[in-house]
Amino acid sequence: MKKSFQHTKCTVKLRKSEAKTRDEWWLIIDIYPIYKTPNSKPTRIKEAVNRTVTTPIWDKTHIAKTTKEGVITYKPKRDANGVIMCRSAVDNDSCLYADKVRAIRQREYDNAELYTDNEAEMAAQNERSSCDYIEYFKHLSEKRHKNASNSIVINWNRVYELLKIYTEGKPLLFSTVNVKLVEDFKMFMLTAPQGGGKSGTVSQNTAATYFSIFKAGLKQAFVDGYLNVDVAAKVKGIPEEESRREHLTLDELNMLAATDCDNPIIKRAALFSALTGLRHVDIQKMKWREIVKEGDHYRVNFVQKKTKGVEYTPISEQAYGLCGERLDDNRLVFEGLPSTSWISKPLERWIKAAGITKHITFHCFRHTFATLQLANGTDIYTISKMLGHTKVETTQIYTKIVDQKKENAADAIKINLPTK
Repeated sequence: MKKSFQHTKCTVKLRKSEAKTRDEWWLIIDIYPIYKTPNSKPTRIKEAVNRTVTTPIWDKTHIAKTTKEGVITYKPKRDANGVIMCRSAVDNDSCLYADKVRAIRQREYDNAELYTDNEAEMAAQNERSSCDYIEYFKHLSEKRHKNASNSIVINWNRVYELLKIYTEGKPLLFSTVNVKLVEDFKMFMLTAPQGGGKSGTVSQNTAATYFSIFKAGLKQAFVDGYLNVDVAAKVKGIPEEESRREHLTLDELNMLAATDCDNPIIKRAALFSALTGLRHVDIQKMKWREIVKEGDHYRVNFVQKKTKGVEYTPISEQAYGLCGERLDDNRLVFEGLPSTSWISKPLERWIKAAGITKHITFHCFRHTFATLQLANGTDIYTISKMLGHTKVETTQIYTKIVDQKKENAADAIKINLPTK
């Protein structure tokens, strides 16, 4: 099926000669609009036919323009076929010649402006192929993560910086993106420098995170038509190394509950996380209107900052008590809770004051919730839902911690058996 674009019109016009010895006009063909691709801006072409006239007849009913000095010029008079009329027979022949050239050009553009859908897409694809993936990645990050958590924004910005380091500041054209380049960038990520003024290279898990972000950008570029092939799907991600997920025992939680903290809000929020499994970012933005009571139980209705999933989490009376006095619906529950950038030092002092030597971050209270739930027999699917995980495989990491505890328990009881 053919698709026509805005019609290009070819018109014979007169252009005043710069020669001052006599009145003379060049015959030219004005061609407008011209599109290099279906989506490009229109341009104009003026083609000379190497003919001049000196006796054009002016149409005093059609003003061409009026100068600042008040001098009026008129458009040339045309016959029924649109050919410019002159008093001289020689000039009339020149005008007829110019009109024949115009007719040839008009047919050329009429045919050129009828694209099949496939031809139009090919032209658009060629235009997209000359775009810079790095700049596309930057705009994609800004568009996709307007309201994302700081950690997500920081990671995408770091990948953007690493792309510029990889290309040494040069553009990365979509036409050059192929499986070999993606594999090459994967190897670069494994030895990529750390950001934030830190020395050394990134860890394998950080490299895995960064490379998955890079692949997410390629996937979207394929969806948006910048790539003809889904190259992201053809290259495996960087495998993550299993990391230790530190957690607290119930005895350690009780020790913390009995220990004063420099910032009482941090203490209440941390213990609330241990009882609910909510992330710091979701606790920090939680408002009173999101906590409702249905029957005998309180629940939190909210949208996860990380996954954007709509969640509801039942919470215990004890967890509700940690929220403090109920305020207006639009007030934050944990007003004044510091961001993750400012919470580590007071949290560290509180942990140390309780006599706990483990390296505990705020996120460890979420790990504590999952581990204690498993240890108390809660099934993994329920825990996965309460944590807001999109895949149960993410939750299964905690089963290894509990299995280790079972193994330790199995070895704890020993009796003196007689030797043979």
